[in-house]
Amino acid sequence: MTITSRIARLRPSTAAAIVLAASASLFTTTTPAQAASNAVPTYEVKINLTTAALDASHNPLAAVKSAFGITGSAKARSYTYYDTDALALNAQGWDVRLRHKSGSSFEESYKKRFTVTNGDIDAALTTANAAGFSSSDTNYDAEVDWGYSKQTLSFSNEKSHSASGYSGTAMPSAATGLSWLVGEIPGKLEDWNSSNWGKTTLQASRSHGPVTSQVWGGAWEVSDDAGIEVLPVVGASGSGTEYVVEVSFKTDDYDDASKLHTDAINVAESHGWLYHGDVLKTQTILGRY
Repeated sequence: MTITSRIARLRPSTAAAIVLAASASLFTTTTPAQAASNAVPTYEVKINLTTAALDASHNPLAAVKSAFGITGSAKARSYTYYDTDALALNAQGWDVRLRHKSGSSFEESYKKRFTVTNGDIDAALTTANAAGFSSSDTNYDAEVDWGYSKQTLSFSNEKSHSASGYSGTAMPSAATGLSWLVGEIPGKLEDWNSSNWGKTTLQASRSHGPVTSQVWGGAWEVSDDAGIEVLPVVGASGSGTEYVVEVSFKTDDYDDASKLHTDAINVAESHGWLYHGDVLKTQTILGRY
């Protein structure tokens, strides 16, 4: 029996209703699902200073701390990055870090970086969106690192691990740290490029570090999260010690970040402390350890 003949056997009112519903369905269009919007980043201005900003003990000069609103005492933090000898993760824009601040749990960080070209942050956010990093993914925090001449967009997935049994900023063995990071790997990294690529690559990684820095905190202009970090690293030749000095300011607003960037450079320049370039701590540690 055909659909038409079945409809004809129903009561007239019922048959008419079915015909109308069927006709309406022919003209109904399905509204496509709306794509998630771009993520909204926070900002961290990072300006490097020369060692002229340090005293004989490699601590920031009192004048430096005063100029940038630094009032807190020094706090230590140790950290190490994990990657292969060929830096396969970093080559794909991923950085995996284990960090231990004194008195805190271990921080596991999985960060994906996107290049910001000619200051076009919106374009970088759109590129990130296409790669699956959008406003709908609450597992990752978006941030723009704004250096002297370079901006980088990053998405960080942060997890913690108990520091029970570890005092100060002590770090676990390289093998233990790696096992924690592999066990907590987020899905985006685990299957980056292809199924299980990220996990397999991380499993084949080694420790780059650890390094231990001193950080002083405070507030400056519109930023209530200002800091100076002094990081000793092995020299580029493989011996000796160099000091990376970074003053940083966090804010949620682009215009505030722009002003902080301009003002910090001007203050550092006027005192002869400014390093005219960007020292990327992650790349330095990966390359020297």
